[in-house]
Amino acid sequence: MKRALTTYQLAPAERQPESADVLAARLRQAWKLWHGRDHRTGPRDLVEGNRSRIATLLPGLLADTQYAVRALDGAHRRRALVALAETYHLAQLYLSFQPAPDLVVLTGDRAMAAAQDADSPRAIAGAAWYVNHVHRDAGEAAEARVDLAEQAVGLLQGDESPEHIARRGLLYLAVALSYARTGQAGDAWRYWDKADQAARALGDNYAHPWLIFGRGIVDGYAITMHNDLMQPAKALQVADSLDLGRIPSATRRSYHLIETARTHGLLGEGVAAVSLLRKAHGESPETVQYNLHTRSVLPELVKSGPRMVRDDALVLARDIGVPV
Repeated sequence: MKRALTTYQLAPAERQPESADVLAARLRQAWKLWHGRDHRTGPRDLVEGNRSRIATLLPGLLADTQYAVRALDGAHRRRALVALAETYHLAQLYLSFQPAPDLVVLTGDRAMAAAQDADSPRAIAGAAWYVNHVHRDAGEAAEARVDLAEQAVGLLQGDESPEHIARRGLLYLAVALSYARTGQAGDAWRYWDKADQAARALGDNYAHPWLIFGRGIVDGYAITMHNDLMQPAKALQVADSLDLGRIPSATRRSYHLIETARTHGLLGEGVAAVSLLRKAHGESPETVQYNLHTRSVLPELVKSGPRMVRDDALVLARDIGVPV
């Protein structure tokens, strides 16, 4: 995987590049796999997680998309560059659950470079969302990541199509999360309101097919924002009304359940925290397995959590390979 991400793979001279339409179709299938439920034979018997399956798809998809960018020209090349940016987004998501921070940064940078080379405002907006994740998770470049998102929003003005509204809303959400992470509550909620307006304009049943922007994640990320701002009581109010059915992604549903478990942990409610972590595990075992909060909190719950759920915490810790 590392080799595929850091070097171009040369194809035979006689090989014809895949068309942008074919690459886009392969990407749609890859995103469905990423957001879908893991394939299991039983509650704790994981046969093949979606991240593991994506790992087998990515090298070939990345090599074919890189080759198409080199072999095509004009509008066809620009569409292949858009596909390349999306492929790097998938690679970034996969690598974010691995001990490879340098490759996470690399994929974020390459996605943005491909989007800019394609001269596509939509692709640049998507890349800005994922670059924001890289720096926010690392606690870096707070002002720069806000500026990047705002500049990308500026490229999407003047078009009220659902695609543009969704990507503008996603970038407003990126800014809101960045401000919440740095403790700037006023600015955080001002931008969350803008994301909320975008979600309202799109309707309660809308969700972007792979960015998943919509009513569900706007509400879900409000829980994360309240947690980061150390407002667990307010986070719980949001969580109580969160409709997971509006989030058509098992990985995102699992993440927001983990964040709700974090809320209960901040409130000292270990029973609820363990219950929600188990529910998150049911949605997407690998999301729970590689989540840093889950891995850090489970040993403490096993050791000193409420007695009635210590065994449950122990079983979950063993399921996801956390030493206790």
